[in-house]
Amino acid sequence: MTGTDAAASERGAAVGRRIGIGLMYSLWRPRVLGAWRVPPTGPVILAVNHAHNIDGPMLMGTAPRPVHFLIKKEAFIGPLDPFLRGIGQLKVDRSAADRTAVTSALAVLEQGGVLGIFPEGTRGEGDFAALRGGLAYFALRSGAPVVPVAVLGSTERPGRMIRALPPLRSRVDVVFGDPFTVGDGSGRRTRTALDEATVRLQERLAGHLTDARRFTGRPQHPAGR
Repeated sequence: MTGTDAAASERGAAVGRRIGIGLMYSLWRPRVLGAWRVPPTGPVILAVNHAHNIDGPMLMGTAPRPVHFLIKKEAFIGPLDPFLRGIGQLKVDRSAADRTAVTSALAVLEQGGVLGIFPEGTRGEGDFAALRGGLAYFALRSGAPVVPVAVLGSTERPGRMIRALPPLRSRVDVVFGDPFTVGDGSGRRTRTALDEATVRLQERLAGHLTDARRFTGRPQHPAGR
């Protein structure tokens, strides 16, 4: 990614943040906790649980900085393709090692931007129970701090008008945790280093989720969707 491309992508992510703010705060009632924990400058990785399709847009509209999310390529269809690209989001092929996506994500961090990742790789229970290796790779390769983020309330009950979405004007909590780093700062990415980093990440993310549920009064074992 060239300097011009990076600048355009950052401007696009800033536009995406403004769109997210408008949509999320008009449709629901986000309660944002701990946003001050996100470093105000420099590269950072936001590791977000993923239980509902609104989790990404919700974070884009509540994070204190513009976010570039790695998003599955299946979402880039029709008019959504130029729109998502235009707001600085990154397409990733989850079925193979996507070098283009990796290069773009690392470029975001090298330029001091914010990379958003769903460490579980796909939408599920949103409990950080099983992580894919991407988060550990980016954290070790870049040395950027990881901030755990828990999005809570998006799956507790379906809406009356649109059952696939949370009830309109319902409260959704977005809880940011303390930043931390993995690895020894050398950028070492051996299989052992990646495995150790993944274990540490899973422990920290799951611990943050438990604390966030307790702090917000959300159930520790929410009912399935």
